[in-house]
Amino acid sequence: MTGHKTGGWLSRLRSGMSRSSKSLSDGVAKIFTNNRLDAETLGELEELLISADMGVATASQLVGSLERHRFHEEISPDQLREMLADSVAGILEPVAKPLVPDPDLKPHVILVVGVNGSGKTTTIGKLAKMYADDGLSVMLVAGDTFRAAAVEQLEIWGERAGCPVISGAPEADAAGLVFDAMKKARSKKVDVLLVDTAGRLQNKKDLMAGLQKIIRVMQKVDATAPHSCLLVLDATTGQNAHSQVEIFREMVNVTGLAVTKFDGTARGGVLVALADKFAMPVHAVGVGEAIDDLRPFSPAIFADSLMGVER
Repeated sequence: MTGHKTGGWLSRLRSGMSRSSKSLSDGVAKIFTNNRLDAETLGELEELLISADMGVATASQLVGSLERHRFHEEISPDQLREMLADSVAGILEPVAKPLVPDPDLKPHVILVVGVNGSGKTTTIGKLAKMYADDGLSVMLVAGDTFRAAAVEQLEIWGERAGCPVISGAPEADAAGLVFDAMKKARSKKVDVLLVDTAGRLQNKKDLMAGLQKIIRVMQKVDATAPHSCLLVLDATTGQNAHSQVEIFREMVNVTGLAVTKFDGTARGGVLVALADKFAMPVHAVGVGEAIDDLRPFSPAIFADSLMGVER
């Protein structure tokens, strides 16, 4: 995941985060009329951060830090946003970890899970392109066999990324498909195998059984697979993302998160709340539909973009 031009990505991240940063900047300007951090201002600031989906615990931690260091001091709205951005970056720093495939595993198997509509299939396509650009060989598995559109969508992404896609008949057994794909990837010494899965949460028992069957079958080919289990979350769902982390962690050993659709929401603070609450690696953030719109993220740049800070 090296060698990408960051200039274009940085401006896309900033514009993608603009709804979140505008609502936070406008909010700070509105409540911050007397340039003093008094109790009333801090209370309103905490409410503003909660409304951006940073969650009660994280919002109170950020405001508590301001209260300890700058209570009753004069401070400008710009300084305040910079201080908040620095605190947010501090929360994100420990979890910002790119998903780097292990070169000793052929293939490094990445099981991708999440509810339908979270951007799973799109995320797989974008990751495939990122790894292929880094010179790795990548194979995709259309394991969401219940949704014909998911298979077609993955095939389109596979073409764009220049990666082969293994798919079966509609409603074929996903575990059988994954078993065949693992054998094929192994024999061809493929670097990365990305596995799409169904995400119908309406029947949690069936979904859990299906995912666990896929994992059992993987382990017949490689006892250590899957080597990564990536949960894809949609930023527009706000606090719902928390319950999705909890539900999927019950089903499978989730090793990291990708958070998509920041361009469609003013709730960008959800990533900060997730990092603070679960301390799980956040491998990538997505800010659009284009194939290059998913990247590992820099905590400082993300925090500045969220708070509307330019330095």
